Amino acid sequence: MADYRRILLDGEPTGVIREGEDLIADDGRRVPARDATHLPPVEPSKIIAVHLNYRSRVAEFMTRLPPAPTYFHKPTTALNSHGGDVVRPPRCRYLNFEGEIAIVIGSTCRYVAPDEAEAHIAGYTIANDFGLHDFRDTDAGSMLRVKGSDTLCPVGPGLVTGWDYRGKTITTKVNDEVRQHGSTDEMEWDMPYLVADIARTITLLPGDVILSGTPAGSRPVEPGDVVTVAVEGLGELTNIVVEGQEPIRSDVGAQPSDSEEVISTALGGDWEHRGVRAPRGPGSAHDVSELDA
Repeated sequence: MADYRRILLDGEPTGVIREGEDLIADDGRRVPARDATHLPPVEPSKIIAVHLNYRSRVAEFMTRLPPAPTYFHKPTTALNSHGGDVVRPPRCRYLNFEGEIAIVIGSTCRYVAPDEAEAHIAGYTIANDFGLHDFRDTDAGSMLRVKGSDTLCPVGPGLVTGWDYRGKTITTKVNDEVRQHGSTDEMEWDMPYLVADIARTITLLPGDVILSGTPAGSRPVEPGDVVTVAVEGLGELTNIVVEGQEPIRSDVGAQPSDSEEVISTALGGDWEHRGVRAPRGPGSAHDVSELDA
């Protein structure tokens, strides 16, 4: 196994490899990993994410898996890094974390069988598939603003090669409190299957990222919260939620809302049974005492 990273070193983006607690560049320059300013470990041409894959997440929403995976797209401008700030815009309330494992493509891949797909995977990294569910009503199909807004795709800290995804734990903590805990054994569709499925009609290029799903427990976070996703064998990805400087403009487009669809998604499928009253329309007051549950 090897852990490759990209950091700012003397002000320049630089590839490094982790050795113990240090990061070492090709020219021998060394910096402690804890002191480094990380960049996303890869530069993808596209980021594709699966909707539902973990059985605990399916049970949480009291639904059932479709017969085959479904996907959405996150723009590359959503990319963020280990240690980066995740922005919740003013007038928005429902910014949810989703701890995930990201597949990184290593070689051009199209029309391959599942048992051939693994050869096209460079390695894996950690991701947090943040979602701005205030826009769930208008973007439920594409989820463009929900999942694609700037800063909402932290990945890192490194690209790990030689890692076996089978039977690995994934845990998300908010301010050191466990909010998600699951295992890759919960996944209905494994990593090579997802690659092969997408590559039937979409050419995957080196560096492309596929997010493989999240277990149960995704909930909203607030400015000031520290969110850490830990994956066995891949390390930890940590980000801080901050309040944005630019409110959502009110003179164009759909506005943030707190409809039943928004709250049901943000708080989990059983929100009605946990004392959260249904809203009376966009912008209405309602009990969100369980918001951080």
